[in-house]
Amino acid sequence: MTAARVALGVAVVLVSGSLALSQPAVGTPAVPATPAGQPSVKDAPPKLYDESADAKQQIAAAVAKAKKENRRVLVQWGGNWCGWCIQLDKLCKKDQAIAKELLYEYDVVRVDAGKDNKNMELGVSYGAELAKHGFPFLTILDADGKAIANQETSSLENKDQEKSPGHDPKLVLDFLKKHEATPKDGQQILDAGLATARSEGKVVFLHFGAPWCVYCHKMERWMAQPEVKAILAKQFVDVKIDAERNTGGQALLTKYCGAEKMGIPWFVLLDENNKPLADSMNGEKGNVGFPVADDEIAHFETMLKKAAPKFTETDLGWLTASLKAFREKGKAK
Repeated sequence: MTAARVALGVAVVLVSGSLALSQPAVGTPAVPATPAGQPSVKDAPPKLYDESADAKQQIAAAVAKAKKENRRVLVQWGGNWCGWCIQLDKLCKKDQAIAKELLYEYDVVRVDAGKDNKNMELGVSYGAELAKHGFPFLTILDADGKAIANQETSSLENKDQEKSPGHDPKLVLDFLKKHEATPKDGQQILDAGLATARSEGKVVFLHFGAPWCVYCHKMERWMAQPEVKAILAKQFVDVKIDAERNTGGQALLTKYCGAEKMGIPWFVLLDENNKPLADSMNGEKGNVGFPVADDEIAHFETMLKKAAPKFTETDLGWLTASLKAFREKGKAK
């Protein structure tokens, strides 16, 4: 860790609290001048770290999402005042390999910490030695919210800061890959869903997605709305297969859709014996994906009537109206 980084990450950040390592003399700047080639705070994008957020709630929300998707949570402890934090975040977005790793395997939480000892105790509760190592500091949580790795970031920096300032992309990527979740098998996920369908007398709503798929995420958010979820749960067992993250996911998509290449989200309704009852292919118009256009919503309603005839007209009307409302809400953004 460089001397300048220690000063910025610990002594300066914590100077107003009980963990201060040094107190600048009256009249001296609280933050030392950034040496040439070092990350600069003045170029930091605004509100990278949400200073008004409840960190515990941030982490809890990320853990819930990670548990559902079999991912990890990456907690980036730092702040908008921290040039090294900004530098690391820029690297994570700019480096394609790191950006993909985070998109596929992690839910990222940026926790504002350090100033006035903010969230320092929370860091300690996860085993993060923030006062000792400074910022940025990385903590990885499993899907149950348990810390499985804590990493100070000075050892992830490039050795020659004058020639190549910032963090070493390979070291950062290696750290992330080392702690990613073990992929789940797509067939096992489906088999579990079919077993539930048999025991509950329901139909499997099998949908395929991928981390990069915007409309897949929109469909999942729509399905996760409490009212929508409650209605669908009357007749369906929700089963998601990630075509890229789940082992054998792409092969399953090909098996059910009958094509080597298919747009996603793609979905099929299966009876308890794995027999397809209806799917998202709307004749010559092709895959409806997440149904937002009127004809796509109409096809989705037809699917529901065919595969789950026990739905009431009220239920069907509510679902189609909800899709249209979701569409209009998206247009307003």
